[in-house]
Formats: sequence, C-alpha cells, structure tokens
Amino acid sequence: MRVEIEAAKVDETFAEITRNFQREARLPGFRPGKAPKDMVAKRYETEIQDQAKRKLISDSYRKAVADEKLTVVGPPDVGEIEFARGQKCQFTATLEIAPEFQLPEYKGLPARRETGGVTPEDIEKALHLLGERQTQFQTVARELKEGDVAVVNYTGSCDGKPITETAPTARGLAEKKAFWINVDKTSFIPGFGEQLIGMKAGDKRTVTVDFPADFVTPQLAGKKGVYEVELAEAKERMAPELNDAFAKSYGADNMEKLREGVRADLQNEWNLKQGRSIRGQVVQNFLGKIKCDLPESLLEQETREIVNSIVNENHQRGISKEALDAQKDQIYATASNTARERIKASFAFQRVAEKEGVRVEQVEIARRLQDMAAQYKMPVDKLVKELEKSGGLGGIYNQILNEKVVDLLVQYAKLEDVAPAPAAPA
Repeated sequence: MRVEIEAAKVDETFAEITRNFQREARLPGFRPGKAPKDMVAKRYETEIQDQAKRKLISDSYRKAVADEKLTVVGPPDVGEIEFARGQKCQFTATLEIAPEFQLPEYKGLPARRETGGVTPEDIEKALHLLGERQTQFQTVARELKEGDVAVVNYTGSCDGKPITETAPTARGLAEKKAFWINVDKTSFIPGFGEQLIGMKAGDKRTVTVDFPADFVTPQLAGKKGVYEVELAEAKERMAPELNDAFAKSYGADNMEKLREGVRADLQNEWNLKQGRSIRGQVVQNFLGKIKCDLPESLLEQETREIVNSIVNENHQRGISKEALDAQKDQIYATASNTARERIKASFAFQRVAEKEGVRVEQVEIARRLQDMAAQYKMPVDKLVKELEKSGGLGGIYNQILNEKVVDLLVQYAKLEDVAPAPAAPA
C-alpha cells in the first residue's frame, strides 16, 4: 500500500509538534513555555522532525487502512519514506491482512454420537485396576511364569558390540542391575520378558530381541539386540481381595458404594469423551468447508511455538536430543499442519462470533484466570502480571471466545446416534 500526504498537512504537523515542544521547553533566559518558537525549533530540530514523521506516518497509515476497510494482521513493514518540510510525504506499507473467505453454512453440521454408556464389565475392569495399585510382590523360589515380575541384571550388545557404542546415550538399555520386568510379550523391549519364562533365581540366559522400526532410540531401530541376563529374584503378584475392607481403603463404606462411585466416575469420563468426539467432528466438518490463504507471518510464529512445545514436552519425557533431531522434519511438518488448522479456526470462529453476536464478558475472563491461578498454585494478580508481560491475556480472551463458538456449532449440529465401535483386542 502506497500512502501520500499533502505538503500542507506535513507543515501543519510540524507546527503542531513545535508548539508542543515550545510549551515544555526550558531554555536559558526564558521562563518555561516562553521561549521563542524559532529558537525552540532550532534547538529541538531533530526531535521535532522525528516526532512529526512518526505522527504523520502513524495517522495516515491508520486512516488508509480504515478507508480501505482492511483487517490487518500484525505490524506493517514501512519503507520508501520521502519526508521533508514543505513537501509531500510518501511511504509504502507492506502488510498482511486477514484472509478473505465466504463463511460456509455452519448450522446442521453432521456428527456421529455414540450411544450406550458404562457396562458392568467396565466397572469390574476399573475395580481390577484399583486392585493393581495395592498389589504386593512376593519373592518365590519357583520358576518364572507369565504374569510374574522378574528382577534381573543384564548387559546388552548390538552387532557384536556394547550397545553404548551404537547408541552412546542409551546407557539404560546397555546395562542394568536389579531391573524389574513384567514377564509378558510387551514389557521393556518387545519379546524380552516372555523369554524369561522358566528361569529361577540365579539362572543365566541369553535373550535376543528385534528393536522395532520405530524404536525410541533411532540408532537401534530395526536392529537385533543380544542380552546376557541373570535372574536375581522371581516375584509373584499378590492382588488384594475385592471386599469391604478394600472398599474402605478407597474411602467407601463397602463394595456396593465403591462400585457406585466407580460407575459415576466412568460415566463422567464417557460423557466427556463423547462430548470431545462430537466437538472434534463438528469443528473438522466446519473448517473442511473453508479454503483460504493464511498470513505467512502468523503461520511461522504459530509453527515455531508448537515446535518448541513439542520439543519441551519430549525433553520432559526423557527423549534425547539426538532422537528429536532425527525426527525434526516430522516434528516441523506436524507443527505446521497444526498451526494452519489453529489459525484458520481462529479467523473462522471470529466470523461466526461476529455474525451470531457472541461476546466474552469480563466475569468470564476473571473466572478463567482464577481457575488457571488455582491450577498453577499462584496468586491471581501474579498470574495476570505474567500474562500481561508475555502478551497472553489476549490469548485467554480468544480461547474463551472459540470455546463459546464451538458450543454454538454443537448446539446447531445434526447428530446421528450410532452404536459404539467394538473395543480393540488386547
């Protein structure tokens, strides 16, 4: 966008800025505000010129954007400035604007709603999991069988060399003492645990494994491993009896009350899962109708933030830098796609909000901040200051607005009740 300002407006702005300086100027021999205009203009020439330039460009840029009815995204890149007293001022502003698209029909979006709910089998499975939390492990002198726990000492090699030569950071895979492994097909490295069946304390055995193609340590992915294993102890699981005493350990009067509590918790989980599924389908079907170009600067910024979030999360899970570097292209591609969907959703939800009159009230923002402060265990005023410093308060507003728009889309949606999908085999 090219903007031109008449010479008369330039001179008028210079005069206005000079008067402002004159009112505040403190020059020797004159009372504050009484120095001659020409003397003030000469003394503060550079400062007056800078302020006049900033004001002219800022005011004329805002007017040009308003006149063109543009929705600008981010600050403009101002260049090619021609500026001097008594002459026209000209400059260019390179800017990104919100994408233009036709808002699709958003009422009656289809979504499938699973029927059903919590079954007796679900309740018994949940009770069994509660029992596992109180499981004790008793050392036994017999041979290991499936379902036991083996306490082992091991050293591993790959291609005839210690594993640390192939994967220097994989020390835990190379050697361990008193390591607990579930005796089954999937624990630790797939196929390792089941090869321990039949061992007794003190026995030694060579165990061979195939590291999966998607193994977390990329240097080992797809390779064969050989482990020299010594069984230090064989342990049997001792699950508690599911009786009233067990129920009381979880704060229930008896097993009947515990079952009621478990059923209520599972039903809440079911409802939340069902709600998330419906919301996800509605949003996907809505955004799938919108095709538009998105501002590159926003895409780059959002992609960077998502990449940083993915990397930090994986670091906290213990994933090595080498493993993350090996997947950097995949991480970036995932982040880029996510950023594109988020930004498109933001613009689309804003359009729906404008059409439907959706607003975010101050009390809603205050309530969200209180919830966040409780979650982070910090005073609300401290959280607000941190968000102000990082520019995150606007994100809270947008988050609430987007949630309210999705609520509206779900309210308008056309739901089809379907039977639950069969559970995947264990």
